[in-house]
Amino acid sequence: DKRLSSCLSFVHCFKKVEWGKKMTSRGQLKAALHYTVSCMCQRVAEQHQREFNRQLVAAITETAYRQCDIFAKDLEAFARHGKRSTVSTEDVKLLARRSTALVSFVHIQNKLEVLTQEQKDKKKSAGKKKSKDTEDSTQ
Repeated sequence: DKRLSSCLSFVHCFKKVEWGKKMTSRGQLKAALHYTVSCMCQRVAEQHQREFNRQLVAAITETAYRQCDIFAKDLEAFARHGKRSTVSTEDVKLLARRSTALVSFVHIQNKLEVLTQEQKDKKKSAGKKKSKDTEDSTQ
């Protein structure tokens, strides 16, 4: 889902702002989030023949910003609790528990990754078996 990806990217960028002030300022980050929210509201407005006023877009932006701040702090705390300096997928799964939609999305993505890895493993083992059979037949 693009929204989850955007949010996680935002969380990642938010933490970079926290750790390395040289990269960007909070104002630039908030402006980028406002632009993204504005574009999303515009798409929804077009689809449903509605309009969003500027105050609503600003309120959604502020809410999203605060929520991402909470996400970033929670992810950092989960990693610290696990005695790690890097956030892992397990930390994201812990964070996702708060939202049933997010939990199901994360589980589906995880299953897809497992299936993809299994397919890659099968191809590798089939390739090895094929090359072994070829060696046996040439001898």
